[in-house]
Amino acid sequence: MIAARSSSFSSLQLAALASAALILFPLIYIIALAFTADLEVWSLLWTTRVPELLWNTVFLAGAVAILALGLGVSTAWIVTRFEFPGRRLWELALVLPLAMPTYVLASVFNYLLGFGGPVEYLWQIVAGPQARIFSPQSFMGVTLVMALATFPFIYLLTRSALLNFNVSFEEVARTCGASSLRRIFFVTLPLLRPSIVAGVALVILYVVSDFGAVSLLRYQTLTYAVFQQMTGQLDNQAASILSLLLVVLALLFLLTERWFRRKSRYYQTAGRYRAPQRFHCSRLQTVGLTVCLSVIMGAAFGVPMCLLIMWSFSPEALATLDARFFGFVWNSALLATLAATASVLIGLPLAYLASRKPTWFNIGCLQAAYAGYVLPGPVAALAVLVLCLNLIPVVYGTVIVLVIAYVLHFLPAGLQSLEPAIQQITPNLEEVARTLGLSARETVRQVTLPLIRNGIIVAWVLVFLQTMKELPATLLLRPVGFDTLAIRVWLEASEEYYQLAAPSALLIVLVGLPALVLLLSRDWRAA
Repeated sequence: MIAARSSSFSSLQLAALASAALILFPLIYIIALAFTADLEVWSLLWTTRVPELLWNTVFLAGAVAILALGLGVSTAWIVTRFEFPGRRLWELALVLPLAMPTYVLASVFNYLLGFGGPVEYLWQIVAGPQARIFSPQSFMGVTLVMALATFPFIYLLTRSALLNFNVSFEEVARTCGASSLRRIFFVTLPLLRPSIVAGVALVILYVVSDFGAVSLLRYQTLTYAVFQQMTGQLDNQAASILSLLLVVLALLFLLTERWFRRKSRYYQTAGRYRAPQRFHCSRLQTVGLTVCLSVIMGAAFGVPMCLLIMWSFSPEALATLDARFFGFVWNSALLATLAATASVLIGLPLAYLASRKPTWFNIGCLQAAYAGYVLPGPVAALAVLVLCLNLIPVVYGTVIVLVIAYVLHFLPAGLQSLEPAIQQITPNLEEVARTLGLSARETVRQVTLPLIRNGIIVAWVLVFLQTMKELPATLLLRPVGFDTLAIRVWLEASEEYYQLAAPSALLIVLVGLPALVLLLSRDWRAA
């Protein structure tokens, strides 16, 4: 029995090692390609593009983080500390912007804020025919779009922290004579800092790796520059150098966030926990809060969704609902199904070994799989592209390359569900099955897998939904003539054919809504 168990773990460890290599090898290959590039390429990039790209990327990430921080913390505070009609509805609705990809939101704001658009027309009625508003294809426009798309990250984490907050700390400060504002800024917010910092880190990483919004709004960042070097200049060496800078930048943000977490740990040391009581609003206060939330939600989800629905039922859009459109749907669903299934099959051995036999080797393989977090879409595409061209050129131009890039990029999302699901199952159940005569493989198949079924389903659905709206890797690696819904949205929106892009964009948003149901469900909160 010991030999069988050892053999089982050896095969699982071999699978885990192969999975970790699948994630790390392309990243290592890109780093090696960057360091072996000619010094002239490095010098040219550092003297021309790199300073501007670094400044744009960092400055945009900082501005979006500040605006998203204000929106996320304020909305979380409103729905957790005030009681007013419709509060529960707003509490759920504020998560809806996560279902809308940034390139869809960018295309809508391109139309709304563009030259001669509806917003400018209304503004000229008020301020005169020569009045102009800021362009969506500017720093302010990109910042607004990205902040509206990402503030729910901070909202969710801050809301969760506020719901578990012990108001005894605030009451002690009040008995010491602290005013309401002093209690908020010197007691409550500092205690919420770990959750807020985690949310800000998510926003920053999202902005740094985003391609859809910055490409449609023509704002130069490192991610957009990698795509341009690969498609416009056909220079993989320069793209690898920019990719290396992008990975280093993402790692710095991750390490900074971890440092803040380690410096910001707070514990409940007394047994007198008291949940916060909501303040009952008057009619005037209710109106004010409802207007505030309506403006935020209208800009982030309501108005874009209404426009997508209206455009989707226009004659031009309805004319596109032919066999080609359903071919795009089939292509998207096929790629998402293959990527989700492959991610679950690859992630299971990694999560199982790290949970059941946490050796340095098994934990190292699991942590290596999380390297996909620091690989934005164009970087993952470049890694897979260069690797396949040099090692397995036969798969270039097939959907296999796309699936590899998806797994490389989205496997961490699946692991975030698989790992906790396995950890919640006590090993005693598996040991009992072994004592009853089941082999290691039979125990996993008949006991472990049925018990973690919900975690597997959640992991599969999350990877499926993220793959459905993935854009940059699909643009770079898709076979000739192989379009998906995301590709059609980007192609039509980049030419300002918003009505033609609307059906595909609307379908992507509707497909993304189940992810929010998982996000708000009890199983997801436990995960």
